[in-house]
Formats: sequence, structure tokens, C-alpha cells
Amino acid sequence: MAAVAVQAQAQDNLNLDTYIGAQLATEDLNGTARYVSMGGAMEALGADISTISSNPAGIGLFRKSQISGSFGAQIQQDGKSFQDGSKTTASFDQLGFVYSGRTGSQSFINFAFNYHKNRNFNHVLSAAARALNGSSQNRQTCIKGIRGDLEMYNGMSTVDLLYEKAGVTSDGYNMYYIESSDYQFDRAQTGYIGEYDFNLSGNINNRLYLGLTVGIKSVHYNSYTEYSENLLPESGDPNLSFVGLSDSHKITGYGYEVKAGAIVRPFEESPFRLGVSISTPTFYKLKTDNLTGIYDKRGGIVDLIVNSHNDAEFRFYTPWKFGISAGHTIGNNMALGLSYEYADYSTCDMRAITGSGYDYNGYYYDDSDSDPIMKRHTQNTLCGVSNLKAGLEFKPVSNFALRLGYNYVSPIYKESGVRDQTLNSPGTYMASTTDYTNWKATNRFTAGIGFTMDKVRLDLAYQYQMRDGDFYPYMRNVSASYYETDDNGLETGNIGTLTNSCEPVKVKENRHQLLCTLTYTF
Repeated sequence: MAAVAVQAQAQDNLNLDTYIGAQLATEDLNGTARYVSMGGAMEALGADISTISSNPAGIGLFRKSQISGSFGAQIQQDGKSFQDGSKTTASFDQLGFVYSGRTGSQSFINFAFNYHKNRNFNHVLSAAARALNGSSQNRQTCIKGIRGDLEMYNGMSTVDLLYEKAGVTSDGYNMYYIESSDYQFDRAQTGYIGEYDFNLSGNINNRLYLGLTVGIKSVHYNSYTEYSENLLPESGDPNLSFVGLSDSHKITGYGYEVKAGAIVRPFEESPFRLGVSISTPTFYKLKTDNLTGIYDKRGGIVDLIVNSHNDAEFRFYTPWKFGISAGHTIGNNMALGLSYEYADYSTCDMRAITGSGYDYNGYYYDDSDSDPIMKRHTQNTLCGVSNLKAGLEFKPVSNFALRLGYNYVSPIYKESGVRDQTLNSPGTYMASTTDYTNWKATNRFTAGIGFTMDKVRLDLAYQYQMRDGDFYPYMRNVSASYYETDDNGLETGNIGTLTNSCEPVKVKENRHQLLCTLTYTF
């Protein structure tokens, strides 16, 4: 084996694009088993610690203090184990407490803290397909070279750079390509975003409930990818049977946000209530680290030709989020909840750190600027997302509850969305992968039961999540024009077109979740 190190340019300290940013910005339905089993539709009903992050005023409905913890397991339907990825994973999902203090005959001030797993990245994705008209990864790099993209950017993507260094797309003087017959793609994602929420809330005369939450998020994202193409011998070296890429990608960091909410009972004699909530963007400071390699197979021997390592720090801001909700109870044995949330993900902002240091008071600071090209790409790729939640709880007897819920999330990607590898943005030309998936709407069906024994409550929940997507190994279509030459290498005056295209592969992300919560009230 022979390896040559290639270092990324230090000034281009942004290694995030629209598609990876979308994974960091979106959230799962997770929390206590009661919250999950009712589809998350408890923003107006309140009195569940998981509302601390969706409508902070929900904590104001507590009349007693409590502590709770949740754990469970997730199973990826039709998934397969790959590297560190597994179709079945255990998970610690939530831990929190509420302290409730009376300030009047019907008024309270409550303090709460809660940890919950905001996003679970565990997922294995596999896709394979025949190449369209001999399209290939290195053919795309060749087209970018003909277009002048590689010279214009004063830099190439990690993938382009590796192909050139490996001698697959360039002999040092001319660009060329090798066609492929088919490809195989495998990725294992692991990690999570943990959210730590601190809440102050209360109520006034049991009619108006107000709450404020400060949230801190911790990011732990890991991804390992293998991509290989079976090559057509007649289009290049007959001894070269395939070329592959491997990529290890890690993102770590933290962010913070502020959330506020209110719940009101508009009719004094009725338990019916309405809720509103608002959340600022999450302001992330992140660090990314990549180790990418290219390997080939000649004469039955697999060799690592060249590898590249780069890391960068950057800022990432998610969108504002708004919510409205309604809740109603019937006697002591039925509760109904309905919630709607909206966030415009086209406003996600990838920002490069432009400077850092210490001010006159000795405090550390760093400045950042938005990447205008990637921002425009995000506006053209992502869209506003609606999240509709509905939940029902029924108690046939006072100490036993049955629950059902439904949770719908509209698509975050526009149908025309594409991971454009021709953008003059460091988020593109420092990228170490080229694949993307346009996921469609998410449907979640939930159910659960609850048992109360004196001061202890045991809740169990089941969630089934379904979503489909269109997977692409690289841009669905990119082309370049060039002057044709004759057998002697002389230009004929005719203009030809070289195109690299691919068709989507239908993929699914269907998973089951089992969740258990133990609560103690005091």
C-alpha cells in the first residue's frame, strides 16, 4: 500500500453543506413514554416534562414535584448491520425533574430540568444500481474540469482531489474519465444530539400559564461511508476493475436556544385550553473532522492510493420555530390534544468563522460570516416544514391509561432539490462525499399504556416511523461542452457535449421504537 497525505486549505474553514445541515436541524419525536405515545400532542395539555422543549408553559401545570427517567430501544426495519451501524440499538432517552412551589391558593412557580435525546442518528443506508450510460464519479470530476470549475475555485472537493492524485481522471496534463457499469453504496451513521433544558414556569389563578426554557444542545455525529464503482475495462485500463471511496466523518460541538410559551383557559368553567410557543434558532458552534481515502483494484489486488484528512470549525444556525396547540379533558378519564408547529428550514445558515481572539476584558470571541452561495443553495433546496400532532388518552379506571397518537412531518426537501457539486463554496469543494437523499414526508403512529401505583407511575410506548426517499450517489445531471477533435488531435470546429447522469434509487427509513418511563411524584 502507498498513501499520500493531502491537507485542505486552512482559510476555507467551512465543511458543511445544505444536506448535512438538514440532518442537524431536524428533530425526532422522543421524550417520556406518555408524550411519545400521544404523538407529542401535549403542548396545551401540559403537566408532562417533555413539554419543556416544545411549549415551556406546560411545566406550569404541575401541582406536585416529580422525577422521571426513560430508556428503550430502536429497530430499523429491513436494515442491515454495517461497520459500527446496527439495525437494533438500545437508548437512554430522558431524565428530568420538576420542583413545584405554591405561591397562592391557585398559583404556582415551578422549576424544571430535563435531558432528552433530541436526535438519534443511528441509521444504516444501502443503495445499489446500474450506471446510466456509463456515468461514474470520476466522469463527474472530468466534466467539472472541462467546465473550468476546478481552476475557478482555487481548490477541488476532497473527492475530486483524490481522483486527480490517484491518476484516475488526470495524467497531469489532460482530464479523462473511466465509465462504470454499476455502483454500491453503504453508510453507517451513529451518534445523537442531546438536549439539556432549564425551565422557569408558573400559573396565575389556574387560568394563565407562562414558561421560559433555555436549552443547550450537544452534538455527537459519526458517519462511515463506502462507495465503489465497477468499471468498464474498454473505457480505460483493462486491469482496473473498480475504484472506491471510504469516508469517516465526525461532527461535534454545542449550541443554545431560548423557548417561550403560554397556555390559557379562555373559559373559567371549562378545562379547554389553548397554547402558543416560539423558539429561537439553535446557535451551533461545531467542529468537523474527515478522513477520506480512495482505493482501486488492479489484477485482483486492492490498494489504497491516496487519502485526505481535513478538519474545520464553523457556525450553524437553525430556523425559528412557532407552535399553536389545543387541549381538552373530559372528566377524569379522557384527554385530547392537538398541536401544530412550523419552521422554515430554507433559512438555515452555514457560517464560516472569520476571526477569533480575546477582547479588552479577557473574554474569548469569534466572528462568523454567512456563506452567501450555500445560503442561496439552501433556499433553493429546503422549504418550510409543518408538524401536525394528535393524541388521545383514556382511563377506563383511575390507575390505568390507554393512549394513541399520530405525528406527521411534511417534507423538508423540495422535489427539485439537488446537492450541487459545482458551487463555488467551501461547503462544496471541501466536501468528502457527493451523495444525497431527498426524503419525503414522515408519518409516525404511536400507542402506549400507563400504570399508576401510589406515587409511582410506569409508562410504556411504541412508535412506528415511516418515510421514503430518493437516493443519488452524485448530482443527478451535470454536463459540459467541448470542441471535438479528429484522430490527429486537431479541433474539427464541432462542439460536443459530455453528460453525467444518474437515476434515483428508492430507499426507506422505517423504524420501531419501544420506550419505558418510570416517574416518582412527591
